[in-house]
Amino acid sequence: MTEQNQKTSLVRVNGTNYLVPFVLVTSLFLLWGFAHSLLDVLNKHFQNILHVNYTQSAFVQFSVYIGYLLMGIPAGLIMKKFGYRKGIIFGLLLFATGAFMFYPAAKMGTFLPFLVALFIIACGLAFLETAANPYTTVLGPKDSAAQRINLSQSFNAVGWILGPLLGGLLIFGAEHSENAGKFDSLLTPYMIIGCVVLVVALGFVFTKLPEIKEESDQQHMDENPPMRLLLKYPFFVLAVVAQFLYVAAQTGINSFFINYVTIELPNVQEPVNNLMSHLGAFGRVFMPKNPEQAASLVLAFGGMGMFWIGRLSGSFLMKYFKPQRILAVYGTICTILMAMVVSGLGWLSVISLFSTYFFMSIMFPTIFALGIQNLGPLTKKASSFLVMAVAGGAFLPLAMGAIKDSTGSMALGFVLPLLCFSFTAFYGIYGYKIKAKV
Repeated sequence: MTEQNQKTSLVRVNGTNYLVPFVLVTSLFLLWGFAHSLLDVLNKHFQNILHVNYTQSAFVQFSVYIGYLLMGIPAGLIMKKFGYRKGIIFGLLLFATGAFMFYPAAKMGTFLPFLVALFIIACGLAFLETAANPYTTVLGPKDSAAQRINLSQSFNAVGWILGPLLGGLLIFGAEHSENAGKFDSLLTPYMIIGCVVLVVALGFVFTKLPEIKEESDQQHMDENPPMRLLLKYPFFVLAVVAQFLYVAAQTGINSFFINYVTIELPNVQEPVNNLMSHLGAFGRVFMPKNPEQAASLVLAFGGMGMFWIGRLSGSFLMKYFKPQRILAVYGTICTILMAMVVSGLGWLSVISLFSTYFFMSIMFPTIFALGIQNLGPLTKKASSFLVMAVAGGAFLPLAMGAIKDSTGSMALGFVLPLLCFSFTAFYGIYGYKIKAKV
C-alpha cells in the first residue's frame, strides 16, 4: 500500500486493516439514534395519555440527558482502565436492561417508572458514545478523523429516521385502540430494542477489537495525565460549551417538533395522507390515523431524512472543505432558520424547522473531532466531557416547555435554539483555533 493510499483510506493506517472494527462500532450509532428519536414520540404520547403539561412532558428528555451528565466521567474512567471493548459491552447490557424495564413500567401505569427506565438506558448510551465517538477518530489517518466520524454518524441519522417512523406507527397508531391498555403501545418497540441490543452485545463478546493507542503531537505528555490539564486547552473547553448548547438546541427542537407542527398546521394530516396515498403499499402501511402520527411522519422523512442527507453530504464535503468552515456556515444558517420558526409563518416555518436538521447534522461529530484534536493520552477523558455535554438536552426542553405553558406560544420557545446555534457558529469561526496554554 502506498503512502497516498494510506492517507486517503478511512479505515487503514500503517498497513493495518480496521474495516471490521469500524463497521461493528458504527452499528452502535444506529442503535442510540433510534433510542433518542423515540423520545420525541414519547413526549407527545405522555401529554396525550397522562394529560401532563409541556414542562412535565419534557422530563422524558431530562431523565435521559441527565444520565449522560452523571455517567459521562465514570464512563470515561472505566474506558481508561478496562478499554473500549469492555466498556461497549457493559453499555449495551445497561441499554438492554432499561429497554426491558418498560414492561413492568407499563404494568405499573405511572410516569415515574418510565423515567427510571429511560435513565438506565441513558447510562448505557453514555458508555457507548464515550467509546464509539473517539474510536472512530483513531481507526485511520488523523487528518480524516472528522470525515470518518461523520460517516459513522450518518448511520446514527438512519436510527433517527426509524425512531419517529416506527414510533409513530406503533405508538400513536395503537394508542386509540379500544382493546389496548394505555401503555401497551410502548411494549412492542422497547421489547424489540432490548432483544436487538442483546444480539449486538453478543457480537462484541465474540469479536476481537483492537485497543488503539491515541497519538499525540506532544510526546512529552504522561501516559496518564491529570484531568485538570484539559483546562489548558481553550479549544477543548469551548468545544464542551458548544456541544452542550448544540445538543440543547437539537433536543429542544426534537422534543416539541410534533407539538409545533400540530399547532402551526392543525390540518397537517390531510396533506400527509395525500402524499402517502401516492406511495402505494408503503404509503398505506404508514398512513396517519391522527395529526400526531402525521407530524411524526413529517419528523421522520422531513426532519430526520434531511439529517441523514446532511450527514452523508457533510462527510463528502469534508474532503474538500475544512470541518470548522462547514460548522461556521451551517451554524449561521441554522440561526436564520430558527428566526423563521419563531415567526410562526405556517408551512414556511414548518419547512424551515425540518430544514434545520440538514444543517445541524454535522455539528455533534464535527465539534467532537475538533475538541479532541491532538490531546493524546487525554483523549478518553476529554471525550467523556464531550459526551457529558450531551446533558444540555436535559435542560432546554424544560425551558421551552415552561415558555409554552406560561405564554401560550410554542413558537416563542424556539428563540432558545436560535441562541444556541449562534454559539456553534462562533466556535466554527474562532473558538476551535484558540491554542493550548502549554
